[in-house]
Amino acid sequence: MQTTKSDRIILAGGSGLVGRLLTKALMPNGYDITVLTRSPNAAAAAQQMQWDARTLGPWKAELEGAAAVINLTGRSVNCRYNAANRQAILESRVFSTRVLGEAIAQCANPPLAWLNASTATIYKNSYDKLMDENGEIAADKDAKDEFSFEVAQAWEHALNAAPTPGTRKIPLRMSMVFTPEPGSVFRVLRNLVRFGLGGSMGGGRQYVAWIHHEDFCRAIEWLLEHSSMQGPHNIAAPNPVTNRDMMATFRQVCHRPIGLPAARWMLEIGAFLMRTETELMIKSRRVVPGKLLASGFQFLYPTLPGALEEIERGVK
Repeated sequence: MQTTKSDRIILAGGSGLVGRLLTKALMPNGYDITVLTRSPNAAAAAQQMQWDARTLGPWKAELEGAAAVINLTGRSVNCRYNAANRQAILESRVFSTRVLGEAIAQCANPPLAWLNASTATIYKNSYDKLMDENGEIAADKDAKDEFSFEVAQAWEHALNAAPTPGTRKIPLRMSMVFTPEPGSVFRVLRNLVRFGLGGSMGGGRQYVAWIHHEDFCRAIEWLLEHSSMQGPHNIAAPNPVTNRDMMATFRQVCHRPIGLPAARWMLEIGAFLMRTETELMIKSRRVVPGKLLASGFQFLYPTLPGALEEIERGVK
């Protein structure tokens, strides 16, 4: 019979922003966190172990009898998609998922659950149709998302292909996580608004999938505690908004009545100068958390105005 060691969670790639949020939220609730990272920090709140996210090592022993593995490993997509960066983005996600699958498959007492990061970008560019977990999975040239779609498919394929029959698997199709932490997308958008650049982007009709950081952490804990839940889950608030409405809400929260809009050609120039890609701003992600809502999960911040107002109060 499978047992667990006191709700121990293995958090791979957990030293990043989202991993730190999860660690901070889960530890007070009785979870024992072990973070797998390339650069362990002895002063961190949770135990940290060295791994290269590619090969098996001493860290594998930590998986024995654990309650769950949560894999958040992946090179940032906030960069230009040149050949080197494309390779790093793809390999960081696929290789880390594969090696975790190898480690779990070798466990005598494998983890009960494996939550693996994925992305809401896997769904087809959509303006009029809500995309729950049954939404159409496809790339769209107009959204310039072919590479991101390729990564999403390879990422989830690596998870599904892992021979781990004793461990339930959940691809986390994640949206933008709004948090007041430095370096977050909330801070980036807030700064644009405060400098008068908080108008709509590329026409503003594209939808944005988002989630408040508290609801993100609560959703992860919900998935950990409900053993019947498996398969892909959208990790997003139930009310996606257009880019135009999102930026208007940011202006309202930041008390900036005016924001200069950015046309598509302006975004192309800005993305080049900022060493990023326009796809991050122009793809329409009208994603909703169908499975979470059906399971009874209740969001603390289901609408954007309430979420941003609460986050703004936490800015220091």
